Amino acid sequence: MTVRLTLLCAAAPVERDVRFADAPLDDRALRETRAIAGTLPTADTRYSAPSQRCTQTAKALGWDAVTLEPALRDVDMGSWRDRSLGEVAASDGAGLAAWMSDPDAAPHGGESVTEVCRRVSAWLDALPEDAGRLLAVVEQAVARAAVVGVLGAPPQSFWRVDVPPLSTVQFTGRGNRWNLRMGTASTAPVGGDG
Repeated sequence: MTVRLTLLCAAAPVERDVRFADAPLDDRALRETRAIAGTLPTADTRYSAPSQRCTQTAKALGWDAVTLEPALRDVDMGSWRDRSLGEVAASDGAGLAAWMSDPDAAPHGGESVTEVCRRVSAWLDALPEDAGRLLAVVEQAVARAAVVGVLGAPPQSFWRVDVPPLSTVQFTGRGNRWNLRMGTASTAPVGGDG
């Protein structure tokens, strides 16, 4: 049986500063999420990363039953957690540059990009072959890591995968063989320049 997995990148609040934090969704993000609820594929099982933004996205979609999956959590940002990108750049510019250019670097004491890619690939490989249709609300980093893993790309390509809020990435698989499946455009606005 082929497993069909759709990853939905969680909604995101409008933020003045990009932060390494789990900010609650604002009214705009909740409205945009509710607007796409009917456009998502059906699922036998629904998952969510345990973060506030992912669980709020799942709730705004009207999901009654969802399995919280720790393997889908965001990158452990260590000492950078709850800090803005600007603050980190000002206090640890060399560390930030290393983290963005070397997938094995973890100057913040948390996870490296390589570790995130391994964690997500392990979750994909552990899914049972008879799982059917799966839908998961995930962090942007998890969607990136899944694409990198499925394509067998090196972890250096992590930063070259753009996954906007409320976008989907679809995979089909059997056993440990996964394929990236290109989806259709959503009918709801997803922010940006529309």
